Formats: sequence, structure tokens, C-alpha cells
Amino acid sequence: MVQTTRLPKALLALTAAYFLTSLGHFSHNAEFICEYPNLPAWLTSAQVYAVWAAITSVGATGLLLMRKKFTAMGLLLVTVYAALGFDGLGHYALAPIELHPLMANVTILSEVVAAALLLPVALWLLTSHMLRNKVQPLQFS
Repeated sequence: MVQTTRLPKALLALTAAYFLTSLGHFSHNAEFICEYPNLPAWLTSAQVYAVWAAITSVGATGLLLMRKKFTAMGLLLVTVYAALGFDGLGHYALAPIELHPLMANVTILSEVVAAALLLPVALWLLTSHMLRNKVQPLQFS
């Protein structure tokens, strides 16, 4: 039988907040894709949802690995998941904030704020775990 561990409540709460804001942003993007300025014409709603599912699977896999006591790898994946939350700012590389509808800006910025809250907590927990357990970082020679 595989041992499991309880996940830190703060990490779970922040991951849930990021999950929900990410879902809100990607759903809005998919359903109102024509309102987002300068998106590529080939981009479809189904593709937007598929990208959201792929990104979300990174975080879900991280939490699952942590639960199964693969804490360092799990926290690393949650950290990557949080970092992916800044990708929404790419909308502003395509068009300035004032050209986006209000709701688009709300969903984009909410996702970024939630990711910005999750990222340092995940990094702190990862660093603390590695120091406490004397885990050596990957070395490339």
C-alpha cells in the first residue's frame, strides 16, 4: 500500500484559487474568443480549453505526487503550474490593456494575481523541503 501525506492547507487554498481564476480566464477566452484583440484567426475555443486542461494537469499531477510522498517533484510541478499563470499577460503583448473588454481584463488579471500568490508559497515549500531533507538540486555537467 502506498503511503500518502496531507497537503499544506495554504498551498491547497492558493492552488484552488488559481485553478478557479484560470478556469474563469480560459472559459471567458474560449467563449468570447472574438472579443480578444489580435488573437490568431486559427485559434479555436476547443484549443483554448485543451491548453487549459494541459496546464491544469501539471498542477493536478504535482498535488497527486505530493500526496503520494514525492514531495519535491510535486512541489516543483506546482511551482511550474503557478508560473504558467503569468502566460495570460501575453494577451497584452498582442494588444494593449485598453483594447481588451473589461471582463477579459478582470479574468486575465485575476489569474495572474492568483498565480503570483501561489508561486512564492510553492517555491518556499519546495526550498524548505529540499533544505530539510538535504535534497541535492539537479546538476548538469
